[in-house]
Amino acid sequence: MNVAGLIFSNIHDRNIPELTQKRTMASVPFGGRYRLIDFTLSNMVNADITKVGIITHYNYQSLMDHIGSGKDWDLSRSSGGIKILPPFITAYDSTTHSMQPYSSRLEALMGAYNFISRCTEDYFVLSDCDTVCNIDLRDVVDYHIETHADITVVAKNTYLDAHEASNSTIVETDGYDRILNLLHNPSGLSGNLNLSLNIFVLKREYLESIVLDSLARGYKSFTKDIIARNIGKANYRMYSKFEGYYASISSIDKYYRSSMDLLDKNVKENLFGIKNRPIYTKVKNSPPARYIGESNVKNSLVADGCVIEGTVENSILFRGVKVGKNTVIRNSIIMQDSFVGDNVTLNCVICDKNAVIKNGRYLSGHETHPFTVSKGTVI
Repeated sequence: MNVAGLIFSNIHDRNIPELTQKRTMASVPFGGRYRLIDFTLSNMVNADITKVGIITHYNYQSLMDHIGSGKDWDLSRSSGGIKILPPFITAYDSTTHSMQPYSSRLEALMGAYNFISRCTEDYFVLSDCDTVCNIDLRDVVDYHIETHADITVVAKNTYLDAHEASNSTIVETDGYDRILNLLHNPSGLSGNLNLSLNIFVLKREYLESIVLDSLARGYKSFTKDIIARNIGKANYRMYSKFEGYYASISSIDKYYRSSMDLLDKNVKENLFGIKNRPIYTKVKNSPPARYIGESNVKNSLVADGCVIEGTVENSILFRGVKVGKNTVIRNSIIMQDSFVGDNVTLNCVICDKNAVIKNGRYLSGHETHPFTVSKGTVI
């Protein structure tokens, strides 16, 4: 396929400041051994998209450490491969927004214009990095070409309550997948709605014209200033065939719920068990998990390198986590190389990397508001 990809790594960092204070949204750990960007990158690689630009702005050291040369995604190539697009690479970025993070996709695209204009691919797939799904992007691009669309927006018909809808972009169509309206963060709307997955397909020439026109007119929003303004004038289509599992990490509560979803066998199979569409991540060689003494583990994901002496239930443990004697961890997410001492009780806790929970501590949140321990914290 003659397609290039662009991934936005920073624009939603403010949604989960508890986990993005020292990293981008793209490099937030997920599911025991993955990062959020792994899903977007894998979707592109599985569709034979072998040139991918990752737009960054700040806090992207951990992202670079994770991506490396791109070899784990078969993107370590002399032609194409992964391109990290750092800040301050254009006059636009260095003069007007040098001290501000990108606040929208359109501003991020302006900063990446040099990359876009130098590509020779006919089409671009644009995607946020906080989208957890396993989607056939090859079919999306084929649909875009068949319908002669200017922009194709990937959406999923799903039930949303009023709160969820108010934090989403809703697509309205004419019943034949031609877009009639985009509702950005609508209030008072609920029911079965077409939820935008923030994945877009468009021609490279059209993308270039959008960026240049936006620079001239001072536009800021890709959905409101580009798509919404041109509905009825351009051929905008909705791709509605995706029926698999989808999660948008729009808050710490959504991160927690989406992580807990992985304990459901059907969700796990829907994400990781699809033939010919694996989810790739950085490979690390660690010894198998060790279960010592009277350890007891139920309905949990435990990564390699863990050492468990206590009880773990309905939880996710990343690589290298240590769980002490008589410790009970329930409904929690413990990230890489964290240490949990003896006689500790954790319930509904998200513990970031390299944290230390000393002996005898009791920490508890709630399913609707998990307690968060910052990276490297000692309690």
